[in-house]
Amino acid sequence: MEPDLFTAAAEDRQEREPGSSPLAVRMRPRTLDEVVGQQHLLRPGSPLRRLVADGGGPAGASSVILWGPPGTGKTTLAYVVSKATDKRFVELSAITAGVKEVRAVIESAKRQSGAYQRETVLFLDEIHRFSKAQQDSLLPAVENRWVTLIAATTENPYFSVISPLLSRSLLLTLEPLTDDDLRGVLRRAVSDERGLGGAVTLPEDAEEHLLRIAGGDARRALTALEAGVGSALDKGEDTLTLATLEESVDRAAVRYDRDGDQHYDVASALIKSIRGSDVDAALHYLARMIDAGEDPRFIARRLMISASEDIGLADPTALPTAVAAAQAVAMIGFPEAALTLSHATIALALAPKSNAATTAIGAALADVRAGKAGPVPPHLRDGHYKGAAKLGHAQGYVYPHDVPGGIAAQQYAPDELRDRRYYEPTRHGTEARYADVLDRVRERLSGSAGATED
Repeated sequence: MEPDLFTAAAEDRQEREPGSSPLAVRMRPRTLDEVVGQQHLLRPGSPLRRLVADGGGPAGASSVILWGPPGTGKTTLAYVVSKATDKRFVELSAITAGVKEVRAVIESAKRQSGAYQRETVLFLDEIHRFSKAQQDSLLPAVENRWVTLIAATTENPYFSVISPLLSRSLLLTLEPLTDDDLRGVLRRAVSDERGLGGAVTLPEDAEEHLLRIAGGDARRALTALEAGVGSALDKGEDTLTLATLEESVDRAAVRYDRDGDQHYDVASALIKSIRGSDVDAALHYLARMIDAGEDPRFIARRLMISASEDIGLADPTALPTAVAAAQAVAMIGFPEAALTLSHATIALALAPKSNAATTAIGAALADVRAGKAGPVPPHLRDGHYKGAAKLGHAQGYVYPHDVPGGIAAQQYAPDELRDRRYYEPTRHGTEARYADVLDRVRERLSGSAGATED
């Protein structure tokens, strides 16, 4: 970016007094090799590598749109490009800039290209805040490569960026930072002279709390670390304890180990609260799991199991609700996934309960494992191959669709299990209707004279 007099003075002060800048700014990577995460975007020959390198010739560097959650490195990548390239770098924010500013940059870029053969890179942050008309103003410059555009957005560009601009740019998707990525960021900030220079030590429990607070956002992690270290130093401490960190960020550490007993204890409590129809307790345990950074897909899987294990046919919509929640969670992730998980948890907790499907398959499996299987009745065996009729296979089978009511009175189970009953429906919710239907069906199957046609 080409600074004015005041911007230049501010940058000079940052060089002389590093502490005048936020920790997240001071720790911003200076080269692509220092960037944590997003390695899928930084391979040799990638668009970002070409922007930093020469990238000229008949296949010059392409304009790119960086799409990802906050704190994943969109601004950082643009900053690295600005420091590493010899191209002219101009930065605008869609929050404060408009068409006038964009056109001024484009006209200046054309002059620089014509007079000095110097290319211009335009970094436009929050591009989704630009209207369609404002985005249209970028098209000629991008198409003719008067500028190489790096645009950043947290919104889905297929909805927030106009199609002509998308088609003229490469869409690069940034992934949420992992705990290991953030752990590396925090440890570098603690030890690096640009950061805290080893002024404090960071115990494991405080580090884990910072990871939970961050939620995949490096900027949030560094901001919380800086606040905690400031409190520790004010108290004359050279260790950032969990207690000091909790005080400084006003957020208690959830006692929850995602790889230990707490993980299973809280998950168990969630399911048992749903089973017990205590919606408030269920939401409490759900909140604990969310706040501790539990994988939302794990929670969604538990809800799908609960829908069949504890609700079943008492509410046939429970399983589709849980499955839809799991699909939504996989697509949107946190923080919005918390809403979907709450939706499903409330629906399951308040649904009528039945474990009849659970006990039914359990009893059937117990018989099979005890050796109670027996041969398939001859009239049910496959009769499509040559010679099957001579063996008596499929002989005497009654096709249910050919009889009134669609239920044929014939034996289906093996002889040993002919009178065995596995499914015993409750009278809870919708399952009461299934109970009535089952009584009639079993009478019809047995050939009872009292059975009536539907």
